[in-house]
Amino acid sequence: MQFKLKKDAKKICVKDIMTSDVIAVEASKPANEAAKIMEQKRVGAIVVTENDTPVGIVTDRDFATKIVAHAYPFHTPVKQIMSSPLVAISPDESVWSIADLMYTRGIRKLPVIDDDKIVGIVTATDLVTQFAVCTEDDTRKMYYHSIARLYEPCKPYV
Repeated sequence: MQFKLKKDAKKICVKDIMTSDVIAVEASKPANEAAKIMEQKRVGAIVVTENDTPVGIVTDRDFATKIVAHAYPFHTPVKQIMSSPLVAISPDESVWSIADLMYTRGIRKLPVIDDDKIVGIVTATDLVTQFAVCTEDDTRKMYYHSIARLYEPCKPYV
């Protein structure tokens, strides 16, 4: 994985840190086959499509919480265990948008969609790696952004 770092963190976009090699499977694919693909490709998530349109995502957590915990048969179609509706982001959104979306939705893997096509995926690990190389000023801006977001619902009283 290679990061295209820019000096100004405000201008870092999703497309700068996303992984463009995304695995996708058709919704009817059996869960055990999807799991084998994930193992072979060493990924923690695959995007689920119907007629080449992204409709959901299956993560390693979905296998644990749905297949194993509920004792679904391994040949269950991925459509039954996928997380949907699909939460995705545009490649031109800011890196701050990724953090907000992941935090507010409680997700760790975020497909990148452009014109209804999968163009990449951003994970919480990608985001942490990006923030690890931030300057102190970038960190201060990130903290301010988070605090401002908390007080936004209180306007105009703040």
